[in-house]
Parts: sequence; C-alpha cells; structure tokens
Amino acid sequence: MNFVHKQLAAGGWLKLTFHEQMANIGSDVIRAIKWRDKGREDYASAASDRALELLWLTIDDPRNHTRGRLRELCRLYENLADFLYCDNEFRTDPQKLINYFLAFNYAARLGR
Repeated sequence: MNFVHKQLAAGGWLKLTFHEQMANIGSDVIRAIKWRDKGREDYASAASDRALELLWLTIDDPRNHTRGRLRELCRLYENLADFLYCDNEFRTDPQKLINYFLAFNYAARLGR
C-alpha cells in the first residue's frame, strides 16, 4: 500500500495514544467536510484519503483489538467511506461526525 503518512505507517502511529490517533483522524474528517461545504472536492478528497488511511493504521494497531474497539473502528471505517465517497446510505450527519471526533480531541488534550 502506498501511504501518504509514510513515517506514521512505519511505526510512528503506534507511539500515539488511542485518543491522539482518533483526534488526528478527526482533523482530516473535519477538513474533508469543510472543504466539501466550500465546493473544493479536490481538497475534500485528499483529506478523506488521509482520514481513511489514518483510520486504517488505527485499526491495524494491535492495542485497539480489545474492549470492542476493533468493532467500533471497523464500523466507523464503513460509515466514513460511505459518507465521504459514496451516497451516504447510512445517513451520517456531518455535525454528529464532527462532535464525535471533537470528543477525542478533548480527551487527548486531557491525557497530556
């Protein structure tokens, strides 16, 4: 696989906590939503690619294969892919996505 985040894919991602990983994913998801709202599909697509790549790295992190996280992460991947690239069959609300990821941002900041 060709990664945009080569250093993170090479192991840097594993140095982050779960909350930090999710906050970083959220940053790109929020960028994708905002660029889409501005009509910049090129930027929205690039941010979407980055978000799904980071989510894939999070799914691949063995620390996240416990406590039901893997199931949630895989369901999130499915919903994000549908929302960002398909017809939004799951009827994902962009504001709810933003709120979901902002909670991880807050949790990551508390963990410092």
